[in-house]
Amino acid sequence: MSGGIWGIIVVAVILFIVVVSNIKIVAQANAMVVERLGTYYGTWETGLHVKIPFIDRIAKHVSLKEQVADFPPQQVITKDNVGMQIDTVVYYQITDAKLYTYGVENPIAAIENLTATTLRNIVGELELDHTLSSRDVINSKIRVILDEATDAWGIKVNRVELKNILPPKEIRDAMEKQMKAERERRARILDAEGEKESQILVAQGHRDAAILQADAIKESKIREAQGEAEAILTVQQAYADALKMLTLANPSDKVIQLKSLEALQKVADGKATKIIVPSDIQNLAGLVTSVKEVADSKFDKV
Repeated sequence: MSGGIWGIIVVAVILFIVVVSNIKIVAQANAMVVERLGTYYGTWETGLHVKIPFIDRIAKHVSLKEQVADFPPQQVITKDNVGMQIDTVVYYQITDAKLYTYGVENPIAAIENLTATTLRNIVGELELDHTLSSRDVINSKIRVILDEATDAWGIKVNRVELKNILPPKEIRDAMEKQMKAERERRARILDAEGEKESQILVAQGHRDAAILQADAIKESKIREAQGEAEAILTVQQAYADALKMLTLANPSDKVIQLKSLEALQKVADGKATKIIVPSDIQNLAGLVTSVKEVADSKFDKV
């Protein structure tokens, strides 16, 4: 193979490498800032792009995703002259790759310094107690100020969080004692409420037991009265049935007199001291004789 052919092959390989190396693919949520002959040319977004060799240059590769900057603790002083350390976390997103590239030399360092300055200004207007209880207010104020300042840098600050607030050691000790006392107070309240609830349940149990016992006695008496009433009704029904049968039998006067004498005999056997003689007994002598016989029979028994 002649030297001319080898030269063509080498040139072709070099051209291929140059062309391939100048083909750029921009991934999703990314952007590339391109300069042509040292001047801003354009911003490449997602897709396939080709730059001119030795003329175009990728000035910056920018991620458009939300990013997190965790800054070290900053020393701040409250309005009541209490020093403390506060570290912040800033969530930001690049919205303009050109402004981000040419707006400020070091955007993250600029955000950190601006955050520290803003934090000192806000906390300096608050007392310690208000600072500890106003995290959300401080976060919101810092975010508004940072978002307005970083807009010229192509950056949007989505939110700011105060990660840790560290007061001096003596104040932390006092706060811990206060929290411990508060926990003990709540524990005593819970114990008292539990004891109260227990006593209430015991009293309710005694009351329910008394009610059940009274209901049982009441039910027993009701059943006993019902039994007695039914017994009386049964006896009266038996008497009524006997009278009905006697009436249907159409007894003679002799039978009626005999029954009367049987009744008198039962009366005489009792403890009654007076005997009322029915007025419809026709034969008084016979009645006297009958009474005498009854009396004799009693003396014989004695």
